[in-house]
Amino acid sequence: MIVVLLGVLALVIGGCVCVVWAERGGPRWARVVAKVTLVAAEIVSTSTKSRSRSRNNSSGDD
Repeated sequence: MIVVLLGVLALVIGGCVCVVWAERGGPRWARVVAKVTLVAAEIVSTSTKSRSRSRNNSSGDD
């Protein structure tokens, strides 16, 4: 389990590095990785917001 978490952490850090590098005009592959990272972050953010909203709505029905 720890190996999986370390792998995910490495991917997240690598994605963040590529975002910064792409902003500074890095190579094309870094821009692609940065775009994928930003899209994944948006998906996670949207998912978290909708999950939070659904919890708030269901708790108000009591």
